[in-house]
Order: sequence, then C-alpha cells, then structure tokens
Amino acid sequence: MPFPPPPRTLLGPRRRSLLTSAAGAALLVGCSTGADDSGTTGGSESAAEHARARAATDSETLLQRYDAVLAAHPTLADRLDPLRAEVVRHTAAFGGNSSTPSATATASPSASATAVPATPSDALADLATAERALADRRAKALLELPGELARLLASVAAAGAAHAYLLTEGAK
Repeated sequence: MPFPPPPRTLLGPRRRSLLTSAAGAALLVGCSTGADDSGTTGGSESAAEHARARAATDSETLLQRYDAVLAAHPTLADRLDPLRAEVVRHTAAFGGNSSTPSATATASPSASATAVPATPSDALADLATAERALADRRAKALLELPGELARLLASVAAAGAAHAYLLTEGAK
C-alpha cells in the first residue's frame, strides 16, 4: 500500500514570520553595548541631531503623501487612517511637526501639491514604494547613529517596512 502524499505545505516563510524577522533584525542592528545609550557621543552629537532632523523631515513628507492620497481617494480612509496615525507618531518621535489634520479632514496645502496616481490601487502602490524606500534609507543610516536614536530609527524603519507590506498585500 503506497504512503499518502504529505500535506500541502506553503513554500517560503509565512507573513507573520517575515514581519517578525524584519522587525527583529532591524532592532538588533540598532542595539549597542550600552556605552552610548545617552543618544549622543563625543564627536557625533551634530551628526545625531542632523539624522534626527532628517528623519523628522522624511516623516513629514511621508505624512503629506498620505494626506494627498486620502484627499484624492477618500474611499481609502479606512485602510490608510491607521497607517497614517503611525506616521504622525513617528514624526512626533523625531521632533517633527505632527500637528497635521486628521486623515479624513481636508489635506494640507502642501499635500495637494503632491502628485497622486489616478486609481486607488496605483495610489496604494505608490505609497508602498515610498514607505519601502524610506525604510531602506533608515535601515542603512542605523550604523552611523548612537544608541537610543539608532534604536528609534530601527523601530520606525521596521514599521515602515510593515506598512509597505500591508499596502501591497491588501491589493492581492
């Protein structure tokens, strides 16, 4: 009597393990020995301040993209509001201006200047690309930063990677 075939198994890792692995890897890269946990080191204080300001500006720009997409495609509000709220928190964590109106409110004037694709699916893909590119830039910047700032940037980079995944996965 022949053995029954093995149960069908999915090829590759599952979504949850991918997100967990990406977040864990980003956090590990940002970890330090504790010697520079104050957030600054002797010669890198200005570099850390510059990196924090850059991260705040990047988050503000991403927030404007979310606002522009929501203004052009209000039907995406249920899907984008939670992700946008996270970007607002990231902006505030880096010391940026997070006092932007809610996602369902009217978009800021600078948000209307951002080009938005005509279809909701293209707009989601555009947002996912922006999130992924920013997460990649932030992950690369980790090696140059002191303790706490590196950990914060790692956490936000992991969140951005998760946002990109959620924006593309929902379309499938």
